[in-house]
Amino acid sequence: MSILYLLAETAHGAEHGEGVERVFPAFDATYFPSQLFWLFISFGSLYLILSRFVLPRMSANLEHRSKTIVDDLDAAARLNDQAEEAKQSLDQSLAKARSGARETVAKAEAEMAEEIAAETRKTDAALEKKLAVAETRIAEVRAEALSNVATVATDATKAIVTKLGLPDATGEAEAAVRKALAGNG
Repeated sequence: MSILYLLAETAHGAEHGEGVERVFPAFDATYFPSQLFWLFISFGSLYLILSRFVLPRMSANLEHRSKTIVDDLDAAARLNDQAEEAKQSLDQSLAKARSGARETVAKAEAEMAEEIAAETRKTDAALEKKLAVAETRIAEVRAEALSNVATVATDATKAIVTKLGLPDATGEAEAAVRKALAGNG
């Protein structure tokens, strides 16, 4: 805002013939060569400082960063390839292990089935022997019981006949009991 004011005052003073002292110094033509000299010195030195010191360091830093990024990406790609190979190797190992486990389980099942069948045959044979012994014993007990039945039936018939007061018919009672047992047996 003050620059505009000074410009306006300078223009106003020049129109009314007032002194030249009132011109803004930066716009005074007498100072232009000096201003241009210092402008070239300032920008020249700034250019030299930037081009010789600052920009080389910045470009070296950027190159180092880009090289680090490229190296890291290469390392990541190598590690990714190694991880893929390890995964494939692990998958193959797991497949082999599963296959082996299936075979082991199948063998174990077959052995267990064979053992169960052998044990079942042994148990069946033992039961058959016990059953045969039991049937023999039952036949013996039955035969003994039947022989006792004849005696008991004969004795009961004699007792009934005696109670009824009939004459002793022991021979006839035995024959009747044998005939009844032969008909039922």
